[in-house]
Amino acid sequence: MAIEIKAPSFPESVADGTVATWHKKPGDAVKRDDLIVDIETDKVVLEVLAEADGVLGAIVAEEGATVLSNQVLGSIEEGSAAAAAPAAAAPAASAPAAAPAAGAEDPIAAPAARQLAEENGINLASIKGTGKDGRVTKEDVVAAVEAKKNAPAAAPAKAAAPAAAAPVFAAGDRTEKRVPMTRVRATVAKRLVEAQSNMAMLTTFNEVDMTEVMALRSKYKDLFEKSHNGVRLGFMSFFVKAATEALKRFPAVNASIDGNDIVYHGYADVGVAVSSDRGLVVPVLRNAEHMSLAEIEGGIAGFGKKARDGKLTIDEMTGGTFTITNGGTFGSMMSTPIVNPPQAAILGMHNIIQRPMAINGQVVIRPMMYLALSYDHRLIDGKEAVTFLVTIKNLLEDPARLLLDI
Repeated sequence: MAIEIKAPSFPESVADGTVATWHKKPGDAVKRDDLIVDIETDKVVLEVLAEADGVLGAIVAEEGATVLSNQVLGSIEEGSAAAAAPAAAAPAASAPAAAPAAGAEDPIAAPAARQLAEENGINLASIKGTGKDGRVTKEDVVAAVEAKKNAPAAAPAKAAAPAAAAPVFAAGDRTEKRVPMTRVRATVAKRLVEAQSNMAMLTTFNEVDMTEVMALRSKYKDLFEKSHNGVRLGFMSFFVKAATEALKRFPAVNASIDGNDIVYHGYADVGVAVSSDRGLVVPVLRNAEHMSLAEIEGGIAGFGKKARDGKLTIDEMTGGTFTITNGGTFGSMMSTPIVNPPQAAILGMHNIIQRPMAINGQVVIRPMMYLALSYDHRLIDGKEAVTFLVTIKNLLEDPARLLLDI
């Protein structure tokens, strides 16, 4: 009996997906819940698991093929052949582990692990997987990379593998390498062009003195972490808190345009940009206006881990009424972030720099951060945008206002 392997049901916001990696080949034995194939969408990588024990039959959608929701990808054949394959493999499983030979079967690995191994010149077959059914996880690859770094230097003739994802060319070479865009990169490129073409986007700037927030964090970070089961107190929670308070006062910044209508949202679903192996992703904190600092920090930390492991779901990446991005993590001093439609605005944080400031007629050194608010001028007037950003500045420079609601 053949069981169809189908693509997952995509939500309305996802039109289709691309077959990224088949983890089994036709004729391979599979068990229920084994990872069979990865489907890459515009937002996340979805894992398709086996629904029953058997043998992988014909593959209908090869790697690189575009597939629709619930489209047939291949099949699993149940029956005697399914039982024979695991039995035949049993003696090999009991044999002592040996170094993988050239041409050995490609091991099962998470997409993030596979990419990291490729970037660092690590042979996946040489890594013992600690995941389910021996699956190689990203943590396994990280450990292998560290072991490689700490290992004694190899023969001088052996060149070190490049650490960067971009191709490395020898000096003087005029070679080129052409690689297809990932779906995420292609979608980001398309949406950025659409945003600038279809939106009257402007950016306003201000600066915030981080003295009080930094002092508060320094004073309470250890107690905070102890009181909230290891959740660390960062700066992002203060910005999310200040932004949700400002969004209450300026509802147009939290609105969106739908045709000829303005949709005002009675909630603040704040997207927080997180870096991952697949690029920048923006999971959403739902009802952030009701969240405590600890809940915000815990949510962001959870999203960060899921992003690194490739475990973010489509639901976690969908929606959002306002976005915050922190270019300061990478050293950015100033930028003009691009609004993510149909949202009307995005707040850009930057790095904190000690600068001389005139305070009460005296020149003092203060930790300063530039803030940028990009907004859709069709919906938000310049006065609203400026006063919204000033509100965030005032709340951060006097954090007690966040508690007193003033």
